[in-house]
Amino acid sequence: MQGTMEAILNEVKKVVTGKDDAVLKVMLAITAGGHILIDDIPGVGKTTMAMGFAKAMGYRCNRIQFTPDVMPSDIVGFSAYNPKTQEFEYREGAAMCNLLLADEINRTSSKTQSALLEVMEEKRVSVDGSTRNLPRPFTVIATQNPVGSIGTMQLPESQLDRFMTCMSMGYPDLQSEMEIAQGKTMTKAEDLQPVLLPEQLWEMQQYVEQIYVHDNVAKYIVQLMEATRKNAYIELG
Repeated sequence: MQGTMEAILNEVKKVVTGKDDAVLKVMLAITAGGHILIDDIPGVGKTTMAMGFAKAMGYRCNRIQFTPDVMPSDIVGFSAYNPKTQEFEYREGAAMCNLLLADEINRTSSKTQSALLEVMEEKRVSVDGSTRNLPRPFTVIATQNPVGSIGTMQLPESQLDRFMTCMSMGYPDLQSEMEIAQGKTMTKAEDLQPVLLPEQLWEMQQYVEQIYVHDNVAKYIVQLMEATRKNAYIELG
């Protein structure tokens, strides 16, 4: 398992230069079965990193660019009438994939953001009274521009709660920026080679859930969470 993870990391690093720490954090979150929110300014490689992971893991990836006119049905799908069969048929939305890249998620309305609540928590969609499970494994990597940027809307707490981790990438170091400027890192995400199949990653996620955690460690984690609820400097623990 460790060798497979290292192979995925090495493949993604071909398109993400000078951000080894950020790449590792995303890998850990995916392996733990969580979703990732990347909060940073445009142009630092957020989308490139997400596409790199999708390619390296053999994921079926859908990308949706969030704008004010994106509707919930674009995410969960909708029913369309087929005049030949005289029946309504389900049309898949962007969420029917292994990795959903929600690009600039805070540029769309709260109505559209709410369509992701069931998708991210239960890994399923509900349309016209029918519930459909998403492919397994399923991961959401969302990017957002800093709150306060032109055209952005703040994500509600219920939406933020669906993410396992929120991180930023920042700028590359000097040497990495020089390599980018000189065109030495010209590998594209679509040129990466799959390291494993989605089914294999699903097995890895199941294995991670079975890792033994000592009671003292679990108690310490719970005590840390409890402390955030009582801290005067934290609004919501």
